[in-house]
Parts: sequence; structure tokens; C-alpha cells
Amino acid sequence: MKKTTALTLFCLFCFFFATNNAYTSTVSHALAIYGEPKYPKSFKHFAYVNPDAPKGGDVILSVVSSGGFDSLNPFVLKGEPAFGINEYLYETLATPSTDEPFTQYGRIAKGMEVANDRSWIIFHLNEKARFHDGHAITAEDVVFTFNILMEKGHPYFASYYSAVAEVKALSKHKVKFSFKVKNNRELPLIVGSLPVLPAHYWKDKDFTRTNVPPLGSGPYKISSVDTGHALTLERVKDYWGADLSVNRGRYNFDKMVIDYYRDNTISLQAFKSGEYHYRAENTSRNWATSYTGKNFDKGYIIKKEIRHQLPTGMQAFAYNTRRPLFQDPLVREALSYAFDFEWTNQRLFYNAYIRTNSFFSNSDLASSGLPGPEELKILAPFKDQIPERVFTREYQAPRSDGSGNNRQNLLIAMNLLKQAGWKIKDNTLINAAGEPFEFSILLVSPDFERVTLPFTKNLARLGIKAKVQLIDTQQYINRIQSFDFDMTVASFQQNLFPGNEQRNYWHSSSAKQPGSFNWVGISDPVVDALVEGLIAAPDRDALIHQSRALDRVLLWNHYVIPHWHIQTFRIAYWNIFGQPAIQPIYDIGFDNWWIDPEKNAKFRPRQH
Repeated sequence: MKKTTALTLFCLFCFFFATNNAYTSTVSHALAIYGEPKYPKSFKHFAYVNPDAPKGGDVILSVVSSGGFDSLNPFVLKGEPAFGINEYLYETLATPSTDEPFTQYGRIAKGMEVANDRSWIIFHLNEKARFHDGHAITAEDVVFTFNILMEKGHPYFASYYSAVAEVKALSKHKVKFSFKVKNNRELPLIVGSLPVLPAHYWKDKDFTRTNVPPLGSGPYKISSVDTGHALTLERVKDYWGADLSVNRGRYNFDKMVIDYYRDNTISLQAFKSGEYHYRAENTSRNWATSYTGKNFDKGYIIKKEIRHQLPTGMQAFAYNTRRPLFQDPLVREALSYAFDFEWTNQRLFYNAYIRTNSFFSNSDLASSGLPGPEELKILAPFKDQIPERVFTREYQAPRSDGSGNNRQNLLIAMNLLKQAGWKIKDNTLINAAGEPFEFSILLVSPDFERVTLPFTKNLARLGIKAKVQLIDTQQYINRIQSFDFDMTVASFQQNLFPGNEQRNYWHSSSAKQPGSFNWVGISDPVVDALVEGLIAAPDRDALIHQSRALDRVLLWNHYVIPHWHIQTFRIAYWNIFGQPAIQPIYDIGFDNWWIDPEKNAKFRPRQH
């Protein structure tokens, strides 16, 4: 009897220890995906702000969009939302710093309690947190937000939060997220980025409508709307979070006016004449030739390049592989030889850009050379299912001599097309059924016409008829979200810790989901497995190996024709601003600027 009792007690102890260990947790002011947060619990402000920055003044910004905006609801699929609503009106549970790779600090949440196996997280909400109408932010608002976004929000949310099993209010100011998996280091930080919406405000409103005036809890609220043309944001004078450590020294402008322009050339001229105050430049020709004149010479306008350490991701001509025309990898590879980057860079871009050869460019996540031992372990089980060159060659996009005579590459392209069953007849490329090779390239920005038209001329030399379709913003959004295109220009943004969002880019679960970012239509069990392996990476080294393995498979399947990237921010601004002494390495940091009274009096442009 004594022996049985002792054994029973021992077993109970083991069960209690194992169970308790799964549920042990720590409460912290911040969460880092790996290692420890840079800033301690007692920190007063981020290093890259001026905590004593003066509040006041107004700033005019701009957005270029051929269709303007028609929505005040950034959380649903329908419509084109106005710039800034999500960023400035709505608070999240936690917020990232921009001088660390991936760490989040409490915002609405004053503390975060995470299970040691990361199977759940509990957010302890700040009792002072308020919506703009004075209602307290509670755990019920968090539960409401999660459920409404999953049920009626943009499909992106259903994908991004798919690993969340349940969200439950434990008390008025404590809410628990339980996960379907354990030891996913990113999940607690992902749910920390959840914006919190007011349940009381939406209870008698249709969440899918785009014209409902938003009620937020952030540093700004909307003061006026001119639909499609302009939006004015006004700083909330009694903003509950003004003194939080994560906000001190930020959000200093009393008013931000966002003006919409339908044409980039007109927008640039408006900036130079003082119609708005700050501009980020994405066109190399403009940067090289247009930022000149007396206002620059006299110091009224400042032109600056800022080196950053952000992954630049992949911008590319993206195939829609749902189209039968682009389901053969040989065809996709062939067309890549018709894009002459070297000529484009010299003739159109003033040699400003670097050719992109990775979906994780400008980071240690990018593949290069041949796979190392750890990558081979990941790739070996799929050897018979992926291109052989994944193991034998470093991926490099086709190169030319830049002369504009791309004959050698076009010969390679034609040979690949012949291998794929295409042939020339009467100067037209046809398949075995006699059908011509024809497709359209969908564009929303006129700036890309000058890049795309030379590409179509090279395609014509192969007997391919490619037509450029330039359409307005709303049509473009609708067609992209419903995958109604043959080819388009796509941008796949990355961060230093890729994870769950990769499902939305490449996973078969998103291939048929309208509104997903799997524009290419990839539905491949190997890619699925590599994505899941990346998400489950237990440490930084494993993440690097997983991302490089995924990168190689994506590249050698030729899902896109890579474009280019740049490793600096190119900005220009009227010399009316004060700026902190330290520049964050992962962001421009415009939200940390302020109006300098002395500069404002001297350099501010007169409004017309």
C-alpha cells in the first residue's frame, strides 16, 4: 500500500510538473522575438526621439493615386482607404521600436504575459486607455476586434491570425490569446500588432461599410474629409497615451493634411512650389534631374539620402500562374531573358539601382552561392520535387551588356520556348494548337510604362504580343484582389524576421483566397512545407537557413522576373522641421519630427 501510494504521488508530481511547466509564464513590458528587449521596463523614451520636442504647427503631405480614396475603413476588402487612418487613429496592443529587428513594447497593453512554450499570451491592458469618445478600452473590445476582423475583415487578417485558436476576456483589463501551435516565437508579437476597435460603437453599424466615420483611440482623429481629394488629421489634445514611453517625443504636429494627386509629375511640381512639405522619391530620373532650382540652392528645400538596414524584398514582373500560359517554368524563365535590366538601369535610372536576386534582398536571409550544409538538410527531402539547379547553381537574373542589343539573351529565350513546345510561324509565336502567345501587363502607375514598353518590344522580337494596360487605382485593386490579370508589377515586402505573413505570399492556402498577396498563385506542397518550416524556426540561425532554402526554391521556379532595389531612403522636405539627433536604422522616423519655429518663420513656403 505504501509503495502504491508513493508511486501514485510520484506520478502526480510528474504530471503536475509537466502541466505546470507548460503554463508557466513571465510578465514583461516588451517582447523580443529572440533575445532581450533593448529598452528596460524603466525606459522613458526611445533613443531616436527628442522627448522635449515642441508640439504644434501643421504639415501638408501628399499621396499619388489615380483614383484617390473612397473609404474610411482600412480593415475591409472593399474600397481604397485614405492614407494614415490605420496608423494614426487606431492604437495597437503593442508597438515596435525602429532600432531593433523585431521587438514590441506595450501600448494599450501595459504588460504582456507569455507562456514559456508560447502557446498563449495574456495582455494586461492599461486602465487609462480610452477611445476618442471617452469610453475605456477593455478586454471585450479586443475580443470583438479579433472576431470581427476574422469574420468580416480583409481576408489578410484571416490568414495572418490563422494560428489563433481563441481570444478570451479574463477580466475587464486582461485578455488571453490561445494558439493552435506551440513554440511559434512570432505569434505573440503578431497578435500584439492587433488594432483595437470600439465594440460599443460598431454594435449598431455595418462593419463592411466604407463610409462610417471611424472612432479610434490614437494620437490623431479626422477633422475633415474631401473624399478622393484630401484628408485632414488633427492631434488629439487629451490623447490618453501621450506620456507613454513608446509615444514620448512623437506625433508632434497639431494638424496633418494629406492631399491627393492623380499624377506624379504634377505632384512633384506642387512640392517644389510649396504646396506640400515632405516627399519620398521613388523615381530615379526625378531624383537625378528634378530636385534643383533656387529653393534648393537657398536652403529652402533639403534633399537627402539616408542609408537603411531594411530588407528590400522583391519588386518584379509577377506572373499569374493560374493562367495556363504561365504554368510552364520553361516559359516563365524564357520571358525573363527579354527584360534588359542593364540597359534600363543605364538609360532610364541613371545607374541608381542594384539588380535583385533574392526575395529577401539586402539582408542575411537572402540566398547566395550554393546551399550550405544546413540548407541541404532542409532541401534534401524534396530533391525530386524541386529544380535540380537549386542544388547546383547560384541564382542570378539574366544579364546583358547594357548596349540595348539583347540578341544573345533573346536566343536563349527562344531556345527555352522551343523546349516548351512553342514555335515561330509568320513572325508569331504559336503553340502546338496554333494559338498565339499573347498576354497583357496590368499597371497602375504611369511611371512603369517607360520600363514595361521596352520589355514588350523585346517580347515582340520573340513573336510574343504583350499589351500594356494602364488603369486607375480602384480598377487595379479590384482586379488584383480577384486575380484578374496575366502579369503585373508586384512588390513583396519583407522584414528581418519573416514568419506567418509568408503564408499570405506563397502558401497554397492563400492561392485561391481573394485579396491575398499570393498574386502569383503558388500552390506547391514543397513551398508549403518550407514556409511552415520558416514559421517554426526556433532561433535566428534556423530562420536564416529556412529563409534561404525557401528563397532558392522560389527563385528557381521563376515565378517572377526580378526588378531592382536601392538601399537608401530618398527624401526631400521644406526646411521647416526639427529632427532628433539619432536616426532609427529601420525607418525614416518622420513621426518623430516637429515644426521648428525659427526655421518655420524663415523657410516655410507661402500657401497659394
